[in-house]
Amino acid sequence: MRSEFDFIQNLKKKYGLNRVGDDCAVLPKDGKTDMVVTADMLVEDIDFRLDWTTPELLGYKALAVSLSDIAAMGASPKWSMLSIGVPESIWNSSFLDAFYKGWHQLARQFNIELVGGDISRTPDKIVIDSIVGGEVAKGEAILRSGAKIGDAILVTGTLGGAAGGLELLRTGSADSDLAGAAFELVNSQLRPSPRLLGGERALMPEGVSAMIDISDGLSSDLSHLCLSSGVGARILAEKIPVEPNLSALGWGDSQTFNLALNGGEDFELLFTLDEKKISMVDSPLFTVIGEITANIGVIELIYNGKTEILRSEGYRHF
Repeated sequence: MRSEFDFIQNLKKKYGLNRVGDDCAVLPKDGKTDMVVTADMLVEDIDFRLDWTTPELLGYKALAVSLSDIAAMGASPKWSMLSIGVPESIWNSSFLDAFYKGWHQLARQFNIELVGGDISRTPDKIVIDSIVGGEVAKGEAILRSGAKIGDAILVTGTLGGAAGGLELLRTGSADSDLAGAAFELVNSQLRPSPRLLGGERALMPEGVSAMIDISDGLSSDLSHLCLSSGVGARILAEKIPVEPNLSALGWGDSQTFNLALNGGEDFELLFTLDEKKISMVDSPLFTVIGEITANIGVIELIYNGKTEILRSEGYRHF
């Protein structure tokens, strides 16, 4: 069965869509600035469930996922358009008021203006379409296609937390009395923090050659970056920063590592950097997990001293 990524690649080839393939489209704005634009869709019972979240948290996350794309281009968000389709029962409730309250809570943090959108009726499920536009200095948007052989591979933060939170929600282990590690994991799934104004952005070294946000999972998003750049990768299992709260719940090493490797929606940043500039990385916010190789499209995972070929097992819609 073809994946959504195969479908997109076929569209690109068939219609010559050269601007398609990064976290955002990059469009000329003026002599000093480029505009970046991203679009994300969230569908009820596919991307979220109403019995797992609240309207406020859903509004917050609808914007957060798009802001993460802006962050992955090294850009700053400026405006947004938001469209939503809801069934009549939702329309006749207080849901939308609470949804937009949560959306604006995050928008105010980054001074983002809601400039338009649409509202429509759907038969029975909620559908959300989030568009965010931002700006970056002319020619300085960070693409997925710039990784070079010998570059180091780095990630921000820790991985697997959002997937761990989703696992708690799926198994019914999450309730209103969550505390400690369980609360943090569920919160990372329902209320993610895009890497825009935190220390990661301020301390990111100059010369980042390629970047992508980790939305589908490390294994899948590293594969996307490698295919776009025409390179391969080698990563070290022991270097992957697994979210500590996963172990705090008593889950085994194998399960926690799988969540960090293949779980999605951490919205951390995965990027590559000339190995000569690694000395510039003096922050616990970044972790070097491997290097770019010449083996196009092949990702090697070194685990317990053995090398295996890593398959992309992150999230897929189809």
